[in-house]
Amino acid sequence: MEANDSEGPTGLAALGLGEPPEADGPRRIEARMSRSDRFYRALATTGAGITLLIIVLIGVFLLLEALPAFRAAGFGFLTTQRWDPDSVPPEFGVAAMMYGTAVTAIVAMLATVPLALATAVFINEYAPRALRAALTSLVDLMAAIPSLIFALWGLFFLVPWLQPIEGWLVAQLGGTLPFMRAIATGSSLFNAGLVIALMAIPITTSIIREVLSQAPRHECEGALALGGTRWGMITTVILPFGRTGIVGGSMLGLGRALGETIAATLILNIRFEIKPQILETGGITVASGIAVEFFDAQELGLSALMAAGLSLFLVTIVINLLAATVVERAKSAA
Repeated sequence: MEANDSEGPTGLAALGLGEPPEADGPRRIEARMSRSDRFYRALATTGAGITLLIIVLIGVFLLLEALPAFRAAGFGFLTTQRWDPDSVPPEFGVAAMMYGTAVTAIVAMLATVPLALATAVFINEYAPRALRAALTSLVDLMAAIPSLIFALWGLFFLVPWLQPIEGWLVAQLGGTLPFMRAIATGSSLFNAGLVIALMAIPITTSIIREVLSQAPRHECEGALALGGTRWGMITTVILPFGRTGIVGGSMLGLGRALGETIAATLILNIRFEIKPQILETGGITVASGIAVEFFDAQELGLSALMAAGLSLFLVTIVINLLAATVVERAKSAA
């Protein structure tokens, strides 16, 4: 009997279980974005471009307005303490302003970062659940309080309350620490820095708390299950996870400290001079100097104030770039 040579489906093929058709082969990932994705991508790119353009335009405007002051003062603009652009010859510089800005910012951050971090950890890990939402809302509400309210409270309550403590510090540490050798008064760079810290703490706390709350709970529970204490879990899991948030929140607080105007203007007796004794009366910051001198400034004086603003603008950009670098390194190490 001859074998049937006719072609046709046999075996598994006859049952429809043969080789899969070509349509079921390896599929290519479609690279094309949908219309909505393209729209939102274009919207985000446009927004980022506008933000960058505004920053560049601000820098260019300040630079153009500051050119007459740079021509008149030269490199002495960075080293001169005195501020008298209307004298003949004009004599002015940002040395005293930048020094005061640096001192108040350092004092503010030394007070802000520990308190903000402690508050964020307490709200997330130690506060009763019934209070967490209320405490979180309270911190966010404090971040929205106008600077003037903080400045007035600091001027009429905090500064008088601190004066006896500062007098004791001068008596005890004045012989050891050179920057403490001064008569403690309310109108000092130290007190201005503490009042500015009151303004920076809420926003810094809010950012840090939000980041720490996103720590992986399974790792936290695993640390506790292995016999670790709650504090050990915080230091080994939560804080390392939140490094970028701590840096980011601190830099946001520093940005507010550098640019704060009303507190420094109300608290400081304006003096254009560098004093190593941070408890001594008088001082100036860039922001308060611009606020005080702006309305009485003549043509060259306005240019000098724009130059001072440009100096603060550049310092702020450099600090933020350094902070971004630290954050990226922290992400890489995580």
